[in-house]
Amino acid sequence: MRSRGIITITLGLAAACALAVGAVRADTEDLGNGFRHHGVATPVSGHRGLVATVDGEGHKVVLAWLNDHRGAYELLLVDIDTGKSDEFPLPFPAGDHPFASILSSGNKLYTHFNSHFVEFDPARRAFTFHARTAPQMAMSMTEADDGTIWSATYPQSGVVSFRPDTREFKDYGHLYAQDWPQYPRSIAVDDSGWVYFGIGSAMSQVVALDPRSGKATPLVSEDQRAHGFGQVERDLDGRVYAEFAGGSREFHRLYRGAAVAIGARGTARPKPLIAGDQGLFHSTFPDGCRVVSLDLAERRLVVEGPANGERKAIPFDYASEGAHIMGLAAAPDGTICGGTSFPMRCFRYDPRADAWHHRDGHSQWNTVARGADRFFVGGYGGGVLLEWDVRKPWVDTEPDKADSNPRRLTQSAPTINRPHDLLVHPDGKTLVLAGTPGYGFTGGGLLFWDRESGKGDLRTHDQILPEHSTMSLAALAGGDLVGGSTISPGTGGQTKAAVAELYLLDMATKTVRWHEAMIPEAREYTDLCVDPNQLVYGFTDRGRFFVLDPAERKIVHQRETRSEFGPTASQQGPRVFVTGPRGEIFILFTRGIARVEPGTFQISLLAQSPVSINAGGDWLDGRVYFIHGSHVYSYEIPR
Repeated sequence: MRSRGIITITLGLAAACALAVGAVRADTEDLGNGFRHHGVATPVSGHRGLVATVDGEGHKVVLAWLNDHRGAYELLLVDIDTGKSDEFPLPFPAGDHPFASILSSGNKLYTHFNSHFVEFDPARRAFTFHARTAPQMAMSMTEADDGTIWSATYPQSGVVSFRPDTREFKDYGHLYAQDWPQYPRSIAVDDSGWVYFGIGSAMSQVVALDPRSGKATPLVSEDQRAHGFGQVERDLDGRVYAEFAGGSREFHRLYRGAAVAIGARGTARPKPLIAGDQGLFHSTFPDGCRVVSLDLAERRLVVEGPANGERKAIPFDYASEGAHIMGLAAAPDGTICGGTSFPMRCFRYDPRADAWHHRDGHSQWNTVARGADRFFVGGYGGGVLLEWDVRKPWVDTEPDKADSNPRRLTQSAPTINRPHDLLVHPDGKTLVLAGTPGYGFTGGGLLFWDRESGKGDLRTHDQILPEHSTMSLAALAGGDLVGGSTISPGTGGQTKAAVAELYLLDMATKTVRWHEAMIPEAREYTDLCVDPNQLVYGFTDRGRFFVLDPAERKIVHQRETRSEFGPTASQQGPRVFVTGPRGEIFILFTRGIARVEPGTFQISLLAQSPVSINAGGDWLDGRVYFIHGSHVYSYEIPR
């Protein structure tokens, strides 16, 4: 436990406010050999579930699971009555992310992630139980009538139970096999003790578990399954009610492992539980006081009294290693900009002033790209496309507000939900967004956005490469595109293609005129880049470099690189290749920065990085910028 008193809290709040509203000096460190460390882009954590409750002394306390670039790493406790905060590091290694938690009727907080089930007792202000489980993390949790806590886990429908009274823990293992990762987003227990969980999202299912025998039985026949989720909910009548296909409004009553079709459910009376997903925000204390907001950027908690609505702001502090950076690129104003996840924020680094700015972003900035006069973003979720004029004042993004800055141009879900590449076409007016589709779907499309007309043309995977998504893009001199696919589906979807492919796309008609699985067993074309001779450089699966002659449609060179340089940098929008102002092409490997020579295609390591390079990457004023976790570094290219 780390305890923080009033003085520390006040200092933490002052620093956080400065970060939120103005520039903060980076104090860049020269590491030698051309490398510089510019610091943490966004020194903020996100929460993955919050509950308002009381401790053993009756004090009102707020509990929140904190998450930074490492994943979840501690529980934050803020005491409303004393104004003090405590931090409780996890009793198992940090990593992974909570996707479900529950506050039990016995006032214990539970979650299950990183293959560990854990109990926190606010009365004792301590973690009081944890156990290792089959992989990996709960997508739903519930409490049975006897007080047993149950969780159902991603990716292969694992189930565990814990009895707080006897301290008996049981891991039932993985109970339902599919060839795609499963999200059991709901779990319920009837009053006889039978357990049911609903999964998705490639195909719906509801599974019944007899806890006595450990036998699990799927209740939805194959011909009844549909895309989406099976959903279950416990009712006060002791039964569990299920939609075999979420949203169908056709219900089954579940009891003692049997399912009876009932059509419409009638009046639902859900059993009260304080449980939810990663967005759980149980705001009401037992005395009626409630949490209005928890601001982890400004380190401030606001609560409201039950009688007159009087509000009280409580400053606090906490330790954070900063949010995970998704990617970065140079902006037209000579700054480095990008975004983070968990929490979803954006940042701007000014090398001339050696200063940072960061603030809430609109979506998760998966892919970023520089235009001549704007900075563009492809955001998850929803396949959002943003246009940011970095020279003008920031105006918070609202979907239908034309004077927002960044301005939301459109969204592309479910055809594109998780962007992987954003190409600013050389014609100066077209943006091309690529990525994987919505949850449970297979095959992502391409969005062509015309900046002059303000209109988009969204093509599905059936119009590009059926059952593939586009991972990487590059433009040839004539304007046509080279694309590299991934066979990975949307999150929770089913892989249907066997091998990733390269393709050529005619920009005039926006149709594919050639495609081929050029490299056997490739699962993705990680990144692409066109050299001065109009040859296409690329990587498959972060470890095989190749050169494509698009005119001849032939691979003219390839080699394995992983053993010598390590894998390439990787992220949802990788940015492995970095180009210099004179056509130089650099490669970001995890171990260091290399250069490829046109003609010979020889790859030479320029320098080994002092830290692993996680993601790219761009050129600005003679330096290549890159990412390590939550930190930004740069390397000066030798002249």
